[in-house]
Amino acid sequence: MSDLVGRTALVTGASRGIGQAIASRLAAEGAMVIVHFGTDESGAAATVEAIESAGGSACAVRAELGVDDDVETLFAGVQAALADRPLDILVNNAAAPPAGPLGVTTRAQFDHLFAVNVRAPYFIIERALPLLRDGGRILTISSVATRMANPTQTSFAMTKGAVETMSKTLANQLGARGITVNAVAPGATRTPTNGDVFDLPGLTEQITGMTALDRLGGPGDVADVVAFLASDAARWITGQVIDASGGLFLGPRV
Repeated sequence: MSDLVGRTALVTGASRGIGQAIASRLAAEGAMVIVHFGTDESGAAATVEAIESAGGSACAVRAELGVDDDVETLFAGVQAALADRPLDILVNNAAAPPAGPLGVTTRAQFDHLFAVNVRAPYFIIERALPLLRDGGRILTISSVATRMANPTQTSFAMTKGAVETMSKTLANQLGARGITVNAVAPGATRTPTNGDVFDLPGLTEQITGMTALDRLGGPGDVADVVAFLASDAARWITGQVIDASGGLFLGPRV
């Protein structure tokens, strides 16, 4: 039996893509999953329906991130869903996408990126800590953009570098409670919502040519890593950034 049976999890941005896969994977392991969404109500409902159809337990909570009172709105729903149970797993997955290169990103876009990708996870963790049991798990989705010089993702990479630093610092702070804090960094991951990007002529071939495992990633590849880090088997891993990119951009392939 999975050690996640009977545990509770909050996954932000779980209405589609990687977040949806993470929510479904944790539910398949027996966790009751709170599916957070910002605007995609139908996607969140589909996530919950798929989990319940597979015999799992889930509910949806709406809260737009990056706006005033976002964390308060989120946790009003989270606490209602928990019904006095502790929270076991927090996955900060929700993120705003890259806004463009230097000279193109506006101040408003820059501020929105940091509000959603940095400020929200930071204060979500702060708000979750009184609910999180000792021995719990905090996971934040980062990106391989932090280790690759991609001028089209400068501001986005900055936000992900911030949450990687946050994860390492909080791991040291929360270790006395047995709480592990890690980040997971996906690479090029094809999802139902970004598939058109990878259909651009030659792009998929270019990316797979730079990837050690010679293919694009899928949401399930990332979800499996998250599920492992949420399990008891990962109890001795904390303060780490786990690359889940299939070996993207490791060096020349010969």
